[in-house]
Amino acid sequence: MTELLLNIHIEGKVQSKVRVDQDEFIIGRLPECDLCLPFSEISRQHSRLYKTPGEDWYLEDLGSTNGTMLNSHQLKDAHPIHQDDAIQVGNVLLSVKFVADNTTLFRISKSKQIPTILRNAEELQREWIKVDEVREGDTQTTQQRTISRLQYLVEIAKNLNSAESLDAIFGQVQAVVFRELRNIQRLALLVDVDRSGQLKLMDAAVRNELPVPKETYSNSWIGRSICEKVFQEKVAIKIIDAQQDKRFRDEQSILVKGIRGALAVPLWDADLVVGVLYADASLTLKGSEASDDEDLSFFSTLAHLMAYSVQRWLLTQELQEQAKIRQQLERYHSPGVVQQLMEVGALQEGRLRPVEADMSIIFADLVGFSEMSERMSPAQISDLLNRFFEEMLKSVFAAGGTLDKFIGDCIMAFFGAPKPQSDHADRAVAAAMGMLNRLDRLNAAGVWPEPLQLHIAINSGKAVVGDVGSTQRVDYTVLGGAVNVAARMEGICPPSECVISETTYSQLKNPKDFVVMGEHRFKGIDRPITVFRTQRRLH
Repeated sequence: MTELLLNIHIEGKVQSKVRVDQDEFIIGRLPECDLCLPFSEISRQHSRLYKTPGEDWYLEDLGSTNGTMLNSHQLKDAHPIHQDDAIQVGNVLLSVKFVADNTTLFRISKSKQIPTILRNAEELQREWIKVDEVREGDTQTTQQRTISRLQYLVEIAKNLNSAESLDAIFGQVQAVVFRELRNIQRLALLVDVDRSGQLKLMDAAVRNELPVPKETYSNSWIGRSICEKVFQEKVAIKIIDAQQDKRFRDEQSILVKGIRGALAVPLWDADLVVGVLYADASLTLKGSEASDDEDLSFFSTLAHLMAYSVQRWLLTQELQEQAKIRQQLERYHSPGVVQQLMEVGALQEGRLRPVEADMSIIFADLVGFSEMSERMSPAQISDLLNRFFEEMLKSVFAAGGTLDKFIGDCIMAFFGAPKPQSDHADRAVAAAMGMLNRLDRLNAAGVWPEPLQLHIAINSGKAVVGDVGSTQRVDYTVLGGAVNVAARMEGICPPSECVISETTYSQLKNPKDFVVMGEHRFKGIDRPITVFRTQRRLH
């Protein structure tokens, strides 16, 4: 009687021989397959060999992604196999041999479940420093070896503390890991950057002597569920051989890439876990018992040292981001409003989300500036406007207002956002009167080459305010019909006065400084607007 044998060829070389000693034989990537081939090109259950009652052997594809080839022809249906036939599944070639049943052959046997080591990270950090016993042939005493390990950790910590960027921190750890843990082939750093509980891949590396796979700088190769467990439970995990451990049959990122050994440990500082250090290898890791975890304890200790540096980097990033946000906000808001926004964290992803609000909008424009600029050099115009804007914004910010933009020689500002202000109309009028009075004093002091005059318009109503723009440029601005009314009204304002709409007038606590100017119609606005104006005395 003859038996079916399969010679397994990988990269042109016979790797092993398998005796098919059952009537049905499954080939695939899963560990429970009769022939487990842990390669990404091979499906979970790829092909099936089966013997008919007439002692004939057939091959069929099990709906695999890449198909099954028999003698260079892709199988569509079950097909009989014969001596020296060539079966190709993914990147593996199997040659068919029928031999007498007494032939002695090496057979791949299914391994018993190899342990996965799971330990408390804090316990491991302390254990690596301790030395329980002196190895045979070791000339150092236990105390000497313990001191030596402590000195090594101090040197690593010193180097990490001197690293200013995350790249530099990872580079220091990468050098240590690849030097001390020779089986490790890839290393990755995942960090909870925004403190949301979501890990983000920050850096990754492979050994110099290995090709860099395309997926190294994505997160497709990392055991995500393993990292999540490490991050959430503050435990350290060592996987001896994932391909033979049935607990990882659903961990596709490991099985598909042919990963066998892996280490994953938390980056923890006090009670705070800031990330995960992850490493893997296509070879099994050393150790077959749960107690044999010296490399895991070293890896965990290294991650603990690294956590201090990563935490320092995160804090630096946070402070820099806050400084950037504060600088951005101070362009538009008074210092008091900026402080309130920083305290409540009003920005989302660096932007103020557009919202609808009740507010008052103010336009303040220089009278006759075009004619004046004809008599001045560009440098004189720039100096005049810089000083003018600086002085006028003092009144806007003093009243708690927000700068929208400068439009030529015009200042556009608003009140009532981003922080709601129930008295936004009164604040806008106070800012307008402050600007007019301040300009009078500056004119009297002869600050300008010639006296300046303003006309100011204010309207109140609902508008949308927030960061608006593209990914390249964003402006914090206010939009809506209330803005258009204020802009149109500014054109009818007498010099050195302020005009307000009936809506603004109705919201003032003390409107006695304003008198009716009359009804006016403006371009693009389908209703008449009752306008009020100041009768200002020089202060």
